Amino acid sequence: MDKRVIKNGKVFTGDFKDHAIIQDILLSSSGDILEIRPDIESTDSEIIDASGKWVMPGFIDTHTHYDAEVIASPGLKESARHGVTSIVLGSCSVSALYNNALDTSDSFTRVEAIPREVMLPLLEKEKSWNTSKGWLEFLEQKPLGINIASFVGHSDLRMKAMGIKRSLSNEEQATSEEKKMMSALLSDALDEGFLGLSTMDNPWDKMDGDKYWSHKTPSFYSSWNERAPLIKMLRERGAILQGAPNLVTRVSAFNYAMASAGIFRKPLKTTMIAMMDLIGDRYIYPLVATLSSVFNNGFNADFRMQSPPVPFTVYYDGVDSVMFEEFPSGEALRHLAKNLDQRNNLIQSKEFRKQFKNEIKKKFAPKVWHRDLSIAYILKCPDKQLIGKNFYQIAEERHEHPVDTFLDLVVEYDKKISWTTTIANDRIEKYKKLYNSSNNIISFSDAGAHLNNMAFYNYPLQMIRRVQESIDNGKPIMSMEKCIWRLTKEQTDWFGLHTGYLSPGMPADICILDPLYLSSVVDEITTAPIEEFNGFIRLVNRNPKTVSYVMVQGKTIFYDDEFVDGYGKTKKFGRFLKKMN
Repeated sequence: MDKRVIKNGKVFTGDFKDHAIIQDILLSSSGDILEIRPDIESTDSEIIDASGKWVMPGFIDTHTHYDAEVIASPGLKESARHGVTSIVLGSCSVSALYNNALDTSDSFTRVEAIPREVMLPLLEKEKSWNTSKGWLEFLEQKPLGINIASFVGHSDLRMKAMGIKRSLSNEEQATSEEKKMMSALLSDALDEGFLGLSTMDNPWDKMDGDKYWSHKTPSFYSSWNERAPLIKMLRERGAILQGAPNLVTRVSAFNYAMASAGIFRKPLKTTMIAMMDLIGDRYIYPLVATLSSVFNNGFNADFRMQSPPVPFTVYYDGVDSVMFEEFPSGEALRHLAKNLDQRNNLIQSKEFRKQFKNEIKKKFAPKVWHRDLSIAYILKCPDKQLIGKNFYQIAEERHEHPVDTFLDLVVEYDKKISWTTTIANDRIEKYKKLYNSSNNIISFSDAGAHLNNMAFYNYPLQMIRRVQESIDNGKPIMSMEKCIWRLTKEQTDWFGLHTGYLSPGMPADICILDPLYLSSVVDEITTAPIEEFNGFIRLVNRNPKTVSYVMVQGKTIFYDDEFVDGYGKTKKFGRFLKKMN
């Protein structure tokens, strides 16, 4: 039986204008959708009974850092098990296209919190390519589980053209020949179907390794004048600019908005991280929302912020946190991460503690981390009496300043003390505005990065659960049709990808949910090993029985909470998604 029929499911096509009704979907042997209507004749076809369930396009995760994991574990199971059928690589200026294993690894592992002891040997073993075409040829040979699209990382591009040493200098800008080389490489990648260019202006993003430890990633050092030929090419070819502004000064956010503007020229599709309701900086959410609206409506821009639709909760061991990079004394701690004696001596100094206290209590300084130790809770510690308490409580018990308590515990336990805090999207009453904004994209999971710091692999399911709860409570955030559109077709339309919509002729990238189990979709995390990363333990999400089936190109990859045999190892399901012009 080559054809398959999904019977009696409530079908959400991905278009919010299509009211979801109970229908059947006929799939061809090649994995395309042939027909959607009630009562399709099922003779000589395999039947998938979706009675009582919701059938919808597979979800799209447009901000990930799976560039290393896809090499070792091409099934990308932690996304696939939650109904994600397409992801985007090459975010935040880092990609694995052009440079050698060492330089590529060092540009990823510190800033994206991917274990260097895993990524570097993996690249040294596998990396045989140094072009965009070579990367795609390599991917073509892998048993991909889900679909992949990609940006070209500007740091990757700049290292290739200038050499790593020059690319990491404030004193150096690209020469005319180096600019031509970057343009030629980007043009070749766009010819291959890459989405566009990802850039980085945030000084938090630092290099790993011995040679260039604590240098910022190469994209940071480039001027906007140097980027101009690349941005011009993106505009002319209908490609996308993905960026991250300087999260300390935030001024460069205007550069991205201005680049997108279409006054007397073609608008440039531009997406930037991130529009969130930050606890430590409540004004930034309405400010960014206003900025986006002004440029889109008044300057003919095509500018989209990225917005995670869930509480942004992070987990850290000691001071192993990118959040400390946003203020000088925290940055100093991170810089000495490889020399604990020096770091601990610094922590013990009165001058350092005074500086740390001054910086952490600044109320009006731009910040992502709220720096409020009263809402930072200890999860693990050799001293079991501390577990469950926040640092402020412990300080009161010890009659100390909370900063002194925090720093003393770091010296005593280092990474053996684990703690958590929510930094954004804590106010549920703000979700309606966030979910319905026309100036954002529901995105920014960072899947594949920060493996011990966060887990948002199931954010589409969390958004669906919250919308359904609002509907059940008689105060709907939006219709379920619009919710699923925001997670699927809206994104593939904007990014120019041939998926994300259920219609005859479209590939059958499908997720089937059981709404009876939406209550199992929770914010809490658990842990699981990455088998192909030497068993490295990472944070993950689990929601038993919620996802009944996941299909890629009409083939089942996941059902009954299990992956099919050979998934991610011997059988290929996914494909490289080329940007459609």
